[in-house]
Amino acid sequence: MSQSSSDDFALARVPSSARRHWFGIAVQRFGMVGALAQFLIGATLGYGMNFATAFLAILLGSLLVELIMLAVGIIGQREGLNTSLLARWTGFGDIGAALVGLAIGISLIGWFGIQSAISADSLNALLPGVMPSWAWSLIFGLIVTAIVAFGFLGMQWLANITVPLFLILVAWSVTSELSRHNFADLLTGPAPGPSLSLIAGAGIVAGGVIVGAIITPDMTRFNRSGSDVVKQTVVGVSLGEFVIGLAGVLVAHGARSGDIVAIITSSVGLIGLIIVVSGTLKVNDWNLYSSTLGVITFVHTLFGVRLNRLWTTVIFGVVGSILAAAGILGKFTDFLVLLGVVFPPIAGIMVAEYFIVKAFRDVLDKRGDDETALPETAPRWVPATLIIWAVSALVGHFVTWGIPAVTSLLLSIVLYVIAGKLGLVRGVGVAHTSKIEVSA
Repeated sequence: MSQSSSDDFALARVPSSARRHWFGIAVQRFGMVGALAQFLIGATLGYGMNFATAFLAILLGSLLVELIMLAVGIIGQREGLNTSLLARWTGFGDIGAALVGLAIGISLIGWFGIQSAISADSLNALLPGVMPSWAWSLIFGLIVTAIVAFGFLGMQWLANITVPLFLILVAWSVTSELSRHNFADLLTGPAPGPSLSLIAGAGIVAGGVIVGAIITPDMTRFNRSGSDVVKQTVVGVSLGEFVIGLAGVLVAHGARSGDIVAIITSSVGLIGLIIVVSGTLKVNDWNLYSSTLGVITFVHTLFGVRLNRLWTTVIFGVVGSILAAAGILGKFTDFLVLLGVVFPPIAGIMVAEYFIVKAFRDVLDKRGDDETALPETAPRWVPATLIIWAVSALVGHFVTWGIPAVTSLLLSIVLYVIAGKLGLVRGVGVAHTSKIEVSA
């Protein structure tokens, strides 16, 4: 087995021999999008909206993220590269790609710890006295770390087990809760909580999975064709957003509460606990997997060191689990939410460069006999891109009207295309990627 394949092609293209059937990847996509977080988002919408408005909010938000997933996903499939590595040749250059990798790494390892803590609190609430929350958090984080250490294959096995289990148990819990109410009243009744606007609701839906949308190439680089990307996105995202999201809306209407975890665990007990744990497992493995790929790219770019993916996963997983057990990561939630505004412009710049401006496509399109080989050179850095990225992120953060994710995404595309037409998208310096072969 080659170093690239054993390392899940962390610093290489995925060859055709390692590509997989779209349905298995669609199961992973569904598990990532349709996990517990989507249930919680649905409950949030249901608590502040009637069913029809919540449906429209999910429709608008999911259309946005599907378009992002399709655009960056097709790029990832064509090039066989993960997100942070692909950024080198889609507008960011070596330095910009390192920053993208660092942002992904920090954000997702933070959410990994927070998700571990959520599952730990649920376990402790249902099984009081068995062990403290910090111990549950540590155990949960280490289990996910062990699974992700096996790479994409281990995560596929996890999806094959947890996704059907999650669907069955969610159906059971929803049926249990809704059987106590008149279904027609739930569909036509008013929101039980304070009113939430359609735009705000769509923003919640889009914002809830925007980071997952940006890292889509981490998944689609294993797809065989662009049509496979379309099929898996439509199936995985549509089912995840609508089936799980609308179930959350109905349960919130029935229980007249937005606290979906409390509703589930109180109404169906142990079954509810399994829902929480299985739903969190499937999103947390991708948090750790993509954060590891981002950090590997960051270190590879700046220091010329090729980190081993397995050991990097183990180290990051252990550190994230310990920090979650100590309760430290919970204090960084606001920082992680703030960091989230940097992600939509990343997708906008990548899409604008790859499909419209094409300033660096000639380098990316050069292919040799080795399917896994990277292009020999990349721009060291691209000043215009870094400025556009910063401006778009700041506008997304400070402009409060509309959907911030959409605002920053569209602005980054427009600014990058304008900069490209004006000849401002130029690389400064050249990085010779093929010469970086140091192992660690």
